Amino acid sequence: MRQELQSLPKTLAEDVARNLVMVARLLDEDPEAAYGYSRVALRLASRVAAVREAAGFAAYANQKYSEALAEFRAARRMTGSVELWPVMADCERGLGRPEKALDMAGAPEVHKLDKAGQVEMRLVAAGARRDMGQLDAAIVTLQSPELASHSVQPWTARLRYAYADALLAAGREQEAREWFAKAVESDRDGSTDASDRLAELDGVEFMDALDEDEDEDETGSGGDVERSSAEDGDKD
Repeated sequence: MRQELQSLPKTLAEDVARNLVMVARLLDEDPEAAYGYSRVALRLASRVAAVREAAGFAAYANQKYSEALAEFRAARRMTGSVELWPVMADCERGLGRPEKALDMAGAPEVHKLDKAGQVEMRLVAAGARRDMGQLDAAIVTLQSPELASHSVQPWTARLRYAYADALLAAGREQEAREWFAKAVESDRDGSTDASDRLAELDGVEFMDALDEDEDEDETGSGGDVERSSAEDGDKD
């Protein structure tokens, strides 16, 4: 990204870089703010591929799928790279066009993706199948050497989670439980809520201790009054 910004005057490059840094920092915790910074960067340097890509991800995070797709397409034209192909396909899903996403999953560009990109494309394709009500096809789409592998990669937890979720949607609860458990084992950075889903299937309910304390504080004195009233009733 820094190399791309070298094509700009120094002061302008620094201004654009600051806005891109803020996009990266805020994208997960405050996507709306990240989107605002991305628009500033886009206004300053729309001919820089990294800026178009950042604007695309900011729009995507805010579910502005048409806008995101346009930015991703622009970035791809500038770089010739296929790495944005899966997220572009997911934008098609967001726009209500799962058939288009499936077409992209079968395109020659997929073969040019690295392993992470191919797994991401598989996840998008399975999601498109589910969008179309094809649950069994979604399950089959996720069945792959990467899913069966015992090694843990950056994509492993999400792939296992998606498989478990698809199984559960198809009514295969016991199998879903097994795969949610496997997702928990591989989810080292908490990227999914697999542990919560597993607990839900096991019938485990988590109580908020803070809420319990507040309830006790609110009802403590009232409880004493109720007991006293009951005792008076017994005496009567």
